Amino acid sequence: MSGYDIAKQFFEACETGLGWEGCQSFVAADASFAAQSEPIADIASVEGYTEWMKQMGNETLRGASYTLHASAWDEANRCALFFATFHATHVGEGGPVPATNKSTNTDYVYALKMNDEDLVESMTKIWNAPWALNELGWT
Repeated sequence: MSGYDIAKQFFEACETGLGWEGCQSFVAADASFAAQSEPIADIASVEGYTEWMKQMGNETLRGASYTLHASAWDEANRCALFFATFHATHVGEGGPVPATNKSTNTDYVYALKMNDEDLVESMTKIWNAPWALNELGWT
């Protein structure tokens, strides 16, 4: 299986809320996470991000889904990109306010750097969080 195939499996597992248990086989030990988005700016590990997504997708934004628009693989840099739209409604516990029943459709990109063993060694999420938070009624 190629680095791109593993990256895509990771993307799907993460976005469907499988958490660390469902994602760890695709990730190198101590893989780092980065984002310039307020709600997730303090998360430093891929493990931490997958658990955050598990909470969001299975409880706070229960029933969340995504539409994948495009993906790409750069062999020279061993980097996979996934451009998608996240669809969710705040129906559960765990947000900064009680459930608003408001929805968001927010675009984002995952940039996954793969190591020589074809495992995710670092992840960057590019996301306009204020847009999503406003749509959800959180700001």
